[in-house]
Amino acid sequence: MRHLLVFGDRDEAEEAAETVGEWHPELGVPAVVRETLAGEDDAEDAQWVVVLEDPEASLTGEQLARIDALLDEAEGWREAG
Repeated sequence: MRHLLVFGDRDEAEEAAETVGEWHPELGVPAVVRETLAGEDDAEDAQWVVVLEDPEASLTGEQLARIDALLDEAEGWREAG
């Protein structure tokens, strides 16, 4: 399972990647990438995405809720990919 943590700000994305990596070292260091959303013409509208690989789908509902709370603080969201 892959979780995409989406942020509007690079610093927030990098901080979240570091935090989630500390919480779940067994999943490795999440990658931070910049992604332009479909239909967006302006590079300023690009989103920052933290790619969290969970190949064994080992994250529990409680752990995902903790990640979601982190996202709420930064006005981000999570998508399953």
